[in-house]
Amino acid sequence: MGKLTTHVLDTMNGCPAAGMQVQLLKLDDAGVVPLKTLLLNGDGRADAPLLEGAALVPGRYRLVFDVAAYFRSRGIALPDPPFLDQVPLDFGIADAGSHYHVPLLASPWAYSTYRGS
Repeated sequence: MGKLTTHVLDTMNGCPAAGMQVQLLKLDDAGVVPLKTLLLNGDGRADAPLLEGAALVPGRYRLVFDVAAYFRSRGIALPDPPFLDQVPLDFGIADAGSHYHVPLLASPWAYSTYRGS
């Protein structure tokens, strides 16, 4: 059974991004459809898969990570506007039977991602 998961590592402080807000959106011909908004747990992960089973269908998706709000909550002084505010990651799911893990490594000034396992 396929599933979609995520986690975020705070590369500035060298720790999981506990408490970061993440939104999951579906991108389709009708536009952008909000699916879920959540806060990451103490390990910087969602408590459960974002999508799994019949809810995981092939298509285009977007995860939006509230990077600036997270770093401000940790007491980091950011300029206004911040260099990175919300980080959107658009990705595709081609095989609903596979595990898609979308991690984010983030600081107030840089981010990277990859398809994890």
